[in-house]
Amino acid sequence: MYKIVTRRELVPHINLFEFSAKEIAAKTKPGQFVILRIDEDGERIPLTVASVDVGKGTITVVCHEVGKSTKQLGNLKQGDCILDLLGPLGKPAEIGKLGTVLCVGGGVMVAPLHFQVRAFHEAGNKVIGIIGAKSESQLIFEDEMREVCDDLYVATDDGTRGYKGLDFLKELLKERKIDRVVVMGPVVTMKTVSELTRPHGIPTIVNLIPIMVDGMGMCGACRVTVGGKTMFACVDGPDFDGHQVDFEELMARMKMFTPQEKLAFVFQEEGGRRL
Repeated sequence: MYKIVTRRELVPHINLFEFSAKEIAAKTKPGQFVILRIDEDGERIPLTVASVDVGKGTITVVCHEVGKSTKQLGNLKQGDCILDLLGPLGKPAEIGKLGTVLCVGGGVMVAPLHFQVRAFHEAGNKVIGIIGAKSESQLIFEDEMREVCDDLYVATDDGTRGYKGLDFLKELLKERKIDRVVVMGPVVTMKTVSELTRPHGIPTIVNLIPIMVDGMGMCGACRVTVGGKTMFACVDGPDFDGHQVDFEELMARMKMFTPQEKLAFVFQEEGGRRL
């Protein structure tokens, strides 16, 4: 059993969890993820690690309540335990002295992006950060990002805070010399940024977390097409060249179980039967 050391609501429906997991904390690097299971009947939930504290032996993840299982996780309290926590999984992000790194994060993925940004900063890079959300009320980790970014831009889909959308990125890419771009967030955000950086020839890394089951490359559920080849996000990634990813296929695959997910959420909200 893995104990919840800290549980904090960042904004409505987005929660931070710090788990006691000494062995996982000792090995986890930025960019990697874990898979957790609340109980014996629970779904396997992949979450990218937001930070580790090797001294305390803890890892931190941030989760958005979007379905049955994430809602169940959101109902847990500090001191509660979950049954399984598997990790670290996936390949670590490539962290080195690259020059100027533009890091773009959207929604809940701003939290694990901060883990990478801090590593880039400590490696001696100049870091430009962009964080976004649907609206101002959904922005997270702004203060944390300001501490490790040389420049930080804020954007919201509805324009309630900072820039409206990512159109401003077109001018930023023209004005600044950028050596690497890292994007973590909704698939549409990763696709948009990759399309904007392509004409400039800037290496662009996206972090893909498609539908997963085992997380170790055996089930094939997380397959993505990258450069015309089939790859598995859990073992070949989760970082990939954004200019090579088939985003249309990825978005279609991620919608495969939408009806079942909605139905399961309804039963969960009503306290109904298990699917």
